[in-house]
Amino acid sequence: MHFLARTGLSSALLTWLATSAHLSAAWPNTPFRASGRWIVDSSGDMVTYVGVNWPGHGEVMIPEGLQHVSIASVVAKIKSLGLNAVRLTYAIEMVDQIFDNGGEDVTIETALVNALGKENGTTVLGKILGNNPQFTAQTTRLQVFDAVATELARQEIYILLDNHGSKGQWCCSPFDGNAWWGDTYFSISNWTRGLTFMAEHAKSWPALAAMSLRNELRQPLSNLTLAQEYNWANWYSYSQLGANTIHSANPDPLILLSGMDSSMQFDVIVDGKPLTPSTTVFDRSAFAPDFADRLVLEMHAYSITEKVDSCPEYEKKLTSRGFSTLTKDPEHQYPLLMTEFGFAQDADTWKNDVYATCITQFLPKQKVGWFIWVIAGSYYVREGIQEYDETWGLLDAKWENWRSPDFVENGLKKMVNEMLEAVKGETGDGGQAPTDSGSAKSYDVWWGMLASIVAVLSAAIC
Repeated sequence: MHFLARTGLSSALLTWLATSAHLSAAWPNTPFRASGRWIVDSSGDMVTYVGVNWPGHGEVMIPEGLQHVSIASVVAKIKSLGLNAVRLTYAIEMVDQIFDNGGEDVTIETALVNALGKENGTTVLGKILGNNPQFTAQTTRLQVFDAVATELARQEIYILLDNHGSKGQWCCSPFDGNAWWGDTYFSISNWTRGLTFMAEHAKSWPALAAMSLRNELRQPLSNLTLAQEYNWANWYSYSQLGANTIHSANPDPLILLSGMDSSMQFDVIVDGKPLTPSTTVFDRSAFAPDFADRLVLEMHAYSITEKVDSCPEYEKKLTSRGFSTLTKDPEHQYPLLMTEFGFAQDADTWKNDVYATCITQFLPKQKVGWFIWVIAGSYYVREGIQEYDETWGLLDAKWENWRSPDFVENGLKKMVNEMLEAVKGETGDGGQAPTDSGSAKSYDVWWGMLASIVAVLSAAIC
């Protein structure tokens, strides 16, 4: 080794070792895990989500907007905002149709014609193929999702894969048959089958970091008998079923738990209250004994569900509903993500609406990751209207320009920067290597390889 020192090779070797160690932790550095109130990567470094929703759960059941622009264009728009994550939604009906079709997925031609009719479906298909020449009429829906996932990975944007509903349609109403386990379209067996299928399928997506159990659980008011089963005890049982289903199929993703009242309530969990009508309290160890460090809470907040009069009062409400977990003792502390919030994208709402100003200030202050609703400027079809104009969309109806450039430049980008600045200095769990066996194995392999190379070099030189 004296020869190494004399020749300066030791310095070069150390530099190479450092570089190699850094490469072993390159993006995406998954799987992620929960550490107290934080989400950390496989190196123990904190991960901060700043993201947007990209719907793919509508009647066509592919990601929206491709009749107007390419996948790469949408992702580049997202990246230009400084965002690092996408909540990509899907419907269980897509998987149901695959099983009904002998295991073969439906082509986008069939999906578009079924949703839009022969004439309009064919027209939209031509536009999609013109913007995305990698596709053909025989490309399947899952292949479109795969292409989106590939491009998100290429531009280093994480994916939260969200089960938005069972039937492919606009969400959410207590009367839409998608509200609660056992509702008109919400078959429990089909739901677990769909979670398994998507968890297994998405294993090949490098950008996949998290999966949700279900979007906005709510009272099933189209079935008053079933509505009597709407309670925390049943939520606990079915959420355990879904979480175990995902983890058994794919042990890597974080698993997001959606609360009650359209994902607005988590106080029962974080305050250790009984899961009525039982006396049981939420126990992450019993809930997920082998993957308790994969559980994350997701919350939604909209002014359309309640009037917001002042920021202090609204912040108190959010704190009482679940944000208090951020400052509780370790037993009741969880990572919390605001996976939906949003408002009209016009010249004034973001500046003058009390809710809009409150929520955009509150989230960075709480250092909570978030996904704004929505990137979509329009939908293939929504509530029976084709080319439905989404006034809450960050993009315009043609998916070309920002609908509210003022909000994007002076509101949203500011929020992204404030969020990332707010979490500087936070260290997750201090950069400690996780106990996850998959991650540990990864590090063992890397350092084992490096040790072998060092040994060979030393023997050869000395």
